[in-house]
Amino acid sequence: MDLKKIFRNNQNWVQDKLDLDANYFNNLSKVQHPEILYIGCSDSRVPPEDIMGVSCGEAFVLRNIANVVPNSDLSSMSVIDYAVSHLKVNHIVICGHYYCGAVKAAIQSTDLGVLNPWLKNIRDVYLLHKIELNAINDEENRYKRLVELNVLEQCVNVIKIGEVQKAYRDRGMSVHGWVYDIHSGLLIDLKIDVASILKHVREIYRFE
Repeated sequence: MDLKKIFRNNQNWVQDKLDLDANYFNNLSKVQHPEILYIGCSDSRVPPEDIMGVSCGEAFVLRNIANVVPNSDLSSMSVIDYAVSHLKVNHIVICGHYYCGAVKAAIQSTDLGVLNPWLKNIRDVYLLHKIELNAINDEENRYKRLVELNVLEQCVNVIKIGEVQKAYRDRGMSVHGWVYDIHSGLLIDLKIDVASILKHVREIYRFE
């Protein structure tokens, strides 16, 4: 890749924005009011703003390998706290994608060195749902179902967070689980039942 081309592309992008609105960057620099916190995979084939059709300033974004949200991860917790407590987002979206390399790696019994602690989060999802997953004979369908279940369990991790529980109670902020289908380009809503999950976790994770 010619990195000089990136800067030429950037200049063209700036000019395109200014041609539509001469004050575009002045207005953009003042403040951000995103409605959505998007937590997704770092995979280069899954550009958040593009697949959602949103513009700069409309989504606060956190990306990592396999869209995992461990409660022990300071980066994830800091982003969520800032988005919920300061930006006052109305939606948290955890978005996985089919044909995720990290999910596939997690279900293989291979020592991947420094990646092992991170992939442990996905392997734990497999163990939690192994009866359902092992009953799926087709390997590709089992792999895709693990992608969905990983999204579900990351939603559960988010709902365990005190700030999220308070925002849900006080202003109706919602949590969503989506999967991006790379083959079709479409987003699939897993229709996460926040109230049901909250009822289940609050016996131990109650922070109100």
